[in-house]
Amino acid sequence: MKSAVETLNPTRVRLTVEVPFEELKDSLDAAYKKINQQVTVKGFRKGKIPARVIDQRFGRGAVLEEAVNDALPKFYTEAVNEAELDPLGQPEVDITELKDGETLNFTAEVDVRPALEIPDYSGIEVEVDAVEVTDEDVEKSVEQLRERFASTSPVERAAEDGDVVTIDLEAKVDGEVLEDGIANGVSYTIGSGELLDGIDDAVKGLEAGGEATFTSELKGGSAAGKESEVTVKVTQVAARELPELDDDFAQLASEFDTLDELKADSRKRLANMKQFDQATQAQERVLEKLLELVEVPVPEKLLEDEVNTRKHNLEHHQLGQMGLDLAKYLEIQGKTAEEFETETREAAVKGIKTQFVLDELVKKEQLNVNQEELTEHLMRRAASSGMSPDQFAQAVVEGGQVPLLVGEVARGKALAVVVEAATVKDTNGEIVDLDDEDEETETEAAEASETSEEKTEG
Repeated sequence: MKSAVETLNPTRVRLTVEVPFEELKDSLDAAYKKINQQVTVKGFRKGKIPARVIDQRFGRGAVLEEAVNDALPKFYTEAVNEAELDPLGQPEVDITELKDGETLNFTAEVDVRPALEIPDYSGIEVEVDAVEVTDEDVEKSVEQLRERFASTSPVERAAEDGDVVTIDLEAKVDGEVLEDGIANGVSYTIGSGELLDGIDDAVKGLEAGGEATFTSELKGGSAAGKESEVTVKVTQVAARELPELDDDFAQLASEFDTLDELKADSRKRLANMKQFDQATQAQERVLEKLLELVEVPVPEKLLEDEVNTRKHNLEHHQLGQMGLDLAKYLEIQGKTAEEFETETREAAVKGIKTQFVLDELVKKEQLNVNQEELTEHLMRRAASSGMSPDQFAQAVVEGGQVPLLVGEVARGKALAVVVEAATVKDTNGEIVDLDDEDEETETEAAEASETSEEKTEG
């Protein structure tokens, strides 16, 4: 076999392959054997039909077609390996010449990873938010905890902001009560915004036994997105009572004996959260600077696939679970279809470029992933997916996704190398040492760069 490579552009090549006919022998034998098992000829036992009879009865062309289909993947792979290419997706194959007994010639066009030059990145400098926990932050945190321990008691008065009301609801569309439009005994905190738009104004001022009617767009159910006439009846009004902020509350709501100890712990937790956010912010900004340094051509077909994948995931998974369609989502977001298209395309470009650059860094820095790192990453991914580690691991193995997880960890390590080499300062001008930050942040940007390219490599 002889092959040659023609570069069509930085991300696409054409392979020209010439195969001597004798190299098709194994595939021809396999073709005759396969056809033998599929057909019957009077006078011959199944599987024992001579090749010349198959040629006469079914045509030599059918045999050649079967043999070529069997042989092409093998010869294509040999040509790719010989040229040391890194293909993306499936090739477009065109048989240019097939002469029985002489030769098989074909071309294969395929997208390839672009050759990247990673420049010196040690000069990258970024600024991140300073880690500052104010007394106001601590008070807000403690107040949120206090809210969780609030008690309620029925009152005989009109409902007010912050009260918990028990209500019955009935929704009509075009004058007809919806099958799924009736709900009784619903508990609702006025002002929480957890139910329908307009319900707060409707129930405020009502006492137990009072009712009101208002119009609202339904957020879910069989008539999601439609204007509905909703009748709400209040069956009980209860006032929320917050516990006193004292040492007794600290003992009730935590493992601490005093309110001062509880506040000190809240301050520490808030600082840890802000340090985590700071580390994530540093990674994102260092990555942006790194991408600015590297010229990364993006294969158009890969980009289109990635854009379509992102749209599909949004429409059929995220929005579907919320009972929304794309048009309604864009209306809520205040975006036009053109703006959404532009943003999705930009995000896809960034994801692909990130993956290409970090993968190149993995090679340049000769980074490896050990079993412990892979296991830790798997545990985090399992937790975020809501599955047990065993369930997630089984799904990964059965889906052949282990290489994808390895790639995520390796890219996270590559980004960590760049962040470590960069100068990170906070808004106070202080140098930020990220060495002690939570290792979870190592893989976040790399995970965000996962593209459909990983699923179509071949």
